[in-house]
Amino acid sequence: MTDDRAILRGLFDAAVEAANPVKAVARNLPPKPKGRTVVIAVGKAAIPMAKAVEDIWDGPLEGLVIAPHGYGHDLKRLHLVHASHPVPDKTSLAAAEQALALAATLGPDDLLIALISGGASALMSKPVPGISIGEKFGLVKAVLKCGANIAELNCVRKQVSAVKGGRLARAAGKARIWTLALSDVPGDDPAIIGSGPTVADPTRKKDALAILARYGVPVPQAVEAWLRAPNEDRSILSPGVETRVIVSPHESFRAVRAKAEAQGLNVLYLGDRIEGEAREVAKVHAAIALEIADRDAPAKKPCLLLSGGETGVTVRGKGRGGRNVEFLLALAIALGGDRRITALAADTDGIDGMEQIAGAVIDPSSLDRARAKGLDPMAFLENNDAHALFERLGDQVITGPTHTNVNDFRGIVIR
Repeated sequence: MTDDRAILRGLFDAAVEAANPVKAVARNLPPKPKGRTVVIAVGKAAIPMAKAVEDIWDGPLEGLVIAPHGYGHDLKRLHLVHASHPVPDKTSLAAAEQALALAATLGPDDLLIALISGGASALMSKPVPGISIGEKFGLVKAVLKCGANIAELNCVRKQVSAVKGGRLARAAGKARIWTLALSDVPGDDPAIIGSGPTVADPTRKKDALAILARYGVPVPQAVEAWLRAPNEDRSILSPGVETRVIVSPHESFRAVRAKAEAQGLNVLYLGDRIEGEAREVAKVHAAIALEIADRDAPAKKPCLLLSGGETGVTVRGKGRGGRNVEFLLALAIALGGDRRITALAADTDGIDGMEQIAGAVIDPSSLDRARAKGLDPMAFLENNDAHALFERLGDQVITGPTHTNVNDFRGIVIR
C-alpha cells in the first residue's frame, strides 16, 4: 500500500516533468523579423517559456510576461507583472491593458511571439466597453461554480472580453504573429487554450447566451445587452499567423505509461479528453477498477488505470471545491475501502480549483482513517469540501507552482 502511494507520486512527477515547456519552446522559435521582436507571455508556464526565448534569442528583444501572484523569476530582458488566478481581479485588468497597449505599437515589419499556457484567461482579463469589471468577473465566477466545462467557460469569457478570442492579435495589426501554446484542454484546441487571445474564435455571442441559459447563470443587464447585440468584426488583420501547440497532455501520459510499464504495471489508458461532473467520472473509474480487480478485465493486474482531461464541479455546498479532490473522494466512497486499490488525482499546475494544493492520494485505509477521526466522508463530499478532509488525513499532494499545465492526472493502481 505504502509503495503504491510512492509509485503514484513518482508517476505524477513524471507527468509534470514531461510537460516542461523549455525545450519545446527552443525547438519552435520563428525566424527573426526585419523590425522589432516583442514577446507577450501569459499563463502558469509564462515564466519558463519566456526565459527559454530570452536564453536563445540573440537579437533585440522586449516584451511582457504575465504570471500568477507569487511566481518567482530570473528574467532579464522581459518585464514581469503578476495577476490573479483562477478568479481575475484588478491586476488581471491592468495586465490585459498593458498587453493590448504593447501589441498596438507593432508594425508590419515586427514580430509578436505569443506564449500562451493554462491560466491565461484569468491572468489577462478586460471586459468589452459597456460592461464593468465587477460584472465580468462576477459572471466568470458564477460560470466556474456551475459545473460548465472548460470550452463552455472560455466561450463565455471570450464573448465579453476585449483581449480574448483573437482580440490581442487584432490589436497587433499587421505584425507577424507566432503563437506557441501549452495545452491544458481536452482536444488541444488553440482557440480554447487561454481563451485564444491570438487565435480566431469560432464561437459567437449566441453561443455564450445558450451556455448561460443552460446553467441558469444570472446575467447582468449590461452583459445581456452586449450579447444580444450584433457580433463585431474580430478578424485577425495580420497576413502572417502561425500557431503551434508545442506541449500537450499526450506527451505527459506517454512518459507516465513508459515509467509505469518499467515498474511492472499493465497500463489501461482512458485518454486525456475526459470531462463531466467529477463525482460521476469517479463512479465510472471505480467500476472499471473493480472489474479489473475481480476479473482481470479489461486489463490484467497489476494495472495502472490512467486518465486525463478536465472534469467539473457543480458547487452546491460551502466547501473549498477542487475537481481532483472531489473526484478522489467520490472514488474512495465508490470503492468502499477495497484492499487492492490505491489512487492519486492531481492537477499538473499544482493548483486544484482555487487551492494551492495539486490534489490528494487515497489508499484502502482512507475511509477507515477518516471515520476514526469522527469525519464523515459523504458529508464532506456533499459539502464540496474534499480539500478539508484530505488535509485532516495528511493525504494532500503539494507541489508548489510547477510552471506548466497540461490538465489533470488520474492514476489508479490495482493489485
